Amino acid sequence: MTPIRLGHIRTRLTLSFVASLALVLLLYSLTASFFLLQDLRRQLVRHAIQDLETVEGLLHFNAQGRLMLRDDYHNHPESKQVLERLLEVRSASGEVLLRNDLLGRRSLGDTLLPREGEGGYSPREFTLADGLKVQLVSRRHAVDGRMTIIRVAFSETPLHSQFRSNFAALLLPLPLILILTGIGGYLLASRFLKPIQEIARQAEEITSDRLHERLAVNASDGELADLSRVFNTVLTRLEQSFERLKRFTSDASHELRTPLAVIRSVGEVGLQKESTAAGYRDIIGSMLEEVNKLTHLVDSLLTIARADAGQIRLNRSLISATEIVRSSVSLFEALLEEKDLRLRMEPGGDPTIFGDWLLIRQALVNIIDNAIKHTPAGGVITVRVREGDARLYLDVEDTGTGIPQNELNRVFDRFYRVEEGRSRESGGAGLGLSIAEWNVRVHGGRLTAHSQPGRGSVFTIDLPRAEPPPAQDAQERPLTARTSR
Repeated sequence: MTPIRLGHIRTRLTLSFVASLALVLLLYSLTASFFLLQDLRRQLVRHAIQDLETVEGLLHFNAQGRLMLRDDYHNHPESKQVLERLLEVRSASGEVLLRNDLLGRRSLGDTLLPREGEGGYSPREFTLADGLKVQLVSRRHAVDGRMTIIRVAFSETPLHSQFRSNFAALLLPLPLILILTGIGGYLLASRFLKPIQEIARQAEEITSDRLHERLAVNASDGELADLSRVFNTVLTRLEQSFERLKRFTSDASHELRTPLAVIRSVGEVGLQKESTAAGYRDIIGSMLEEVNKLTHLVDSLLTIARADAGQIRLNRSLISATEIVRSSVSLFEALLEEKDLRLRMEPGGDPTIFGDWLLIRQALVNIIDNAIKHTPAGGVITVRVREGDARLYLDVEDTGTGIPQNELNRVFDRFYRVEEGRSRESGGAGLGLSIAEWNVRVHGGRLTAHSQPGRGSVFTIDLPRAEPPPAQDAQERPLTARTSR
């Protein structure tokens, strides 16, 4: 059996249940005793009425005109001593005509109440001068032709005594009931919490190497089944995140190793044989080319790392779509001529967007660079600006090799290449489209790809179109300064 500790849920549940039950039983005992007391008071009033009727037949005036109460109906003299009635008889004017020995000099009310005892019985609670509480019944009655007011009262002391006895009787078994209830509640709580303990045990066994495992889900467990499903969903997300991280680490290591190996091999070859100054320049040039690739890869990795960490802050401003397209295209003039490619621009007016110039241009540059890499000599690349309902579309269309449909949804994955060997030869690390997709997404847009193998591909940047902001915001970063970048 699990040891009892105050910090455990089962212990707190048990204590809460026992405390609630104790409060309920206490309230029940008080309520039951209170209703019993009220019932006893009603019975006492009925008894007083019956006794008053008996007293009416026993009252008479003697020869001296004094009101007397016959008590010769008792068979035994000691019977008089057990009578508990308090008796007072007054005249219609309020004069005291008779008080019995039990009442003595005490009074059941020095003044008559309005219409007291007229037309029937007048019951009420009354407190004597010495603090004794009684149930009093009054009635007007003619004794030997003279109108009198008869008051009969009985003490409530026996009622209160019985109330206390009944309340004590109800409370007497309460400790035993609470003890048994506490034991039963603790066992039930342990039983109900056992599935949660099992979930905790299973979850504790799942490590980073066993993220493929899942908790058992029993539909009959209700809320606990929902908890298991939620936990399994979290495990699925963690597994996917770990897989992406492992794949990212593996791919990054591979990509970094390739240019380093090339630099090393070129350097070793250059050291092993004598060469002319021109030869050494070629060796150094080859090494610098690989260094440039390595620098570009490291910059891309740093960009992705900063993006994942949320460390890239957008410096938004009003941007001309035509200007940003021209600025991006101008970077590839030499490369286009080298690969014998033609690039066409189809501006559609001059729509504006409100975003970060550098990030949007980087996205467009990466897409154009990807199109150039996969378009054979003599091909055509078209950069098109389109407008829609509150949207701006930037299309980059090429006449390259295209992308198979079964791989189209993976082109934005990190380190993914459609043509592994060709991309590596052209210097691509498979990060450009992934970075471009993130840059577009943080601006509230989408980057989509459509392709027909053998006929080319179309990448579309879909961004919300911006209305001109206030003048002071638009002048923060002049467009001429941006285009010079």
